[in-house]
Amino acid sequence: MSSGTVKGPASYFPSIEKKYGRPVAEWKELIRSSPLSRHTELVAWLKNEHGLGHGHANALVAHTLAEDTAQGG
Repeated sequence: MSSGTVKGPASYFPSIEKKYGRPVAEWKELIRSSPLSRHTELVAWLKNEHGLGHGHANALVAHTLAEDTAQGG
């Protein structure tokens, strides 16, 4: 393991929470409660409806979908 440096989508989480004022868990709940299921649709929805930047929206969606897949969801 490296020196505790977070890589991948989760590396965006501190700046997402700071910039948008909501915890990542709340964004994940929003993504999971959305009627959308495709990565690109969810990214576009976060950008259009919630004003997230592309990188932040993409990181949240990628991480949430990967978690759900790992849990068999």
